Amino acid sequence: MVPALLVLSTVQPTATTTVFASGDGGFAQIRIPSLLQTKQGTLLAFAEGRGGTGSDQEKNKIVFRSSGDDGKTWSKLVVLAGMDDAALNNPCAVQDSTSGRLVLMFQRYPAGLKEADGKLKPGTSGPDVVTSWLMTSGDNGKTWSKPRDITAQVKRPTLATTIASGPGVGIQLTKGRHKGRMIIPFNEGPFYKWQVYVAYSDDGGRRWQNGSNVPGAMVTAAGKTTSQVNEVQCVELDDGSVLMLARHWAGAACRKASVSNDGGETWSPVRDVPELTDPSCMGSVLRVEAAQDQGVLLYSGPDATDRSRGTLWTSRDGGKTWPEKRLIEPKGFAYSVLAPLSGGHVGCLYETDDYKRIVFTALTVP
Repeated sequence: MVPALLVLSTVQPTATTTVFASGDGGFAQIRIPSLLQTKQGTLLAFAEGRGGTGSDQEKNKIVFRSSGDDGKTWSKLVVLAGMDDAALNNPCAVQDSTSGRLVLMFQRYPAGLKEADGKLKPGTSGPDVVTSWLMTSGDNGKTWSKPRDITAQVKRPTLATTIASGPGVGIQLTKGRHKGRMIIPFNEGPFYKWQVYVAYSDDGGRRWQNGSNVPGAMVTAAGKTTSQVNEVQCVELDDGSVLMLARHWAGAACRKASVSNDGGETWSPVRDVPELTDPSCMGSVLRVEAAQDQGVLLYSGPDATDRSRGTLWTSRDGGKTWPEKRLIEPKGFAYSVLAPLSGGHVGCLYETDDYKRIVFTALTVP
């Protein structure tokens, strides 16, 4: 859908609303937000409900809340998906603008196995293999299909041991020869040998295939990793190309960027984005149509050496430069997701309070 019109000046965050908190639904911790505004204007918030100590793979389930009033109030927490003692990770949502069909992608880690323990194997099935699953909704998120295993469509059968969609959201292209293509960004392991790419669908999210890995995602010299990327988000630019912004895992402590001119099938080599501070944390990017500028890009992430000082950066030249920045949250600010709202606002769903809460704020951009 076409994002809301914005006139960009000073960001004035409204009061925050807690959407998820530790203890909700009996979960030790709730992390890794995804936020989507549907064609009907409903906000859908997804996250991982974690058990145990709240670490990355702790019998996680996918949880969900919705808002019909631009984030002022939210529905009760619903557990959308759980698979016994397996951990479900990285919810990543996107909507087909033609049919209104909602797609939610996430991964399943076998019980007792973790991303960093080195015990996961390549492949698309098996007791020690990470798999990718998809759920859909045709009624604006009121009901959802059962999870469907689509690992063979989005994971390379050799070398890749781990995969992660987003986290955050996918996008649908609105311009050019790939108009209507749905894109979900991914990273793949083994741990500390990350590569990044996108999976894409040209039939409304029913079938998916992989694009190529981004060149230069991992650079080594003298046997050491000197630069590497990890979690990714994408945004469509004015000319229909796709900009990928990736978390830095090694190298300069700033966001990494790559551009695709063929709908995510191939990518330019990774480059540093020095203006976008990155303490190695997921961040969000959103394209908005502004009254005086076309294709203004917004990026949210920490502006510090740790996960604090949540900041909104602005680019008016397709991500080449990011000269404007405005503080959203002076204290803790980890993973975040931006979404358009009505009335010239942007919503930001972000982790704060030492991961104890995921909160929502509407950014007034007069």
